[in-house]
Amino acid sequence: MARTAAGVSGAWLSANWPAILKAAEHAHLAAKAASPPVFEFFTAEEAKEIDAIASRIIPTDEQPGAHEAGVVYFIDRALVTFDKDNQKVYRKGLPDLQTRVHEMYPEHSRFSEVNAEQQDAVLQSLDEHHPSGRRAFRPGGSAPNFFETVRQHAIAGFLVDPESGRGGNADAVGWKVLGRDPGHSFQPPFGFYDKDYPGWRRDSQTDGKE
Repeated sequence: MARTAAGVSGAWLSANWPAILKAAEHAHLAAKAASPPVFEFFTAEEAKEIDAIASRIIPTDEQPGAHEAGVVYFIDRALVTFDKDNQKVYRKGLPDLQTRVHEMYPEHSRFSEVNAEQQDAVLQSLDEHHPSGRRAFRPGGSAPNFFETVRQHAIAGFLVDPESGRGGNADAVGWKVLGRDPGHSFQPPFGFYDKDYPGWRRDSQTDGKE
């Protein structure tokens, strides 16, 4: 996660933050809806595959994962709003992924059909940093890598800020995994100079010193 997040430019995030928040709010509502909305970019079959990929990047175990965070809805909205430039990456990369699945497991033709261990092996074969020797899916030149693009989108959808009523990762599951308290980051008293300011109730078990 840290390696991928580090590759996202601060300028890009700043320029696209409002649209990212809207995509996150959409994902939040979609993940909790009794009748999820129709996908805007993916077909239902494609969405199933993207959900399966994201669920191996951030799996569900004792903690919720990408599936519970509604990451597939975030990615779907991203590709028709702030990240339209990556539509071709998905249009080419997903069929290529299925080709790789069939190459590695001839009895299957879809990523979602193979078990978790096999899914991990397929994704590792796409990771340009993995020493497997297999060529990652990079169309050429500076074109984005499919696996890295999905990973960046999955992490963004999983961890985007859910505060201030703006939605975000559904039920803040991404923050729960990280152990981040979704409460306000700045809570008084901050030091001796404001420990007695109006409205602050001192802990009766302390002497008021910081």
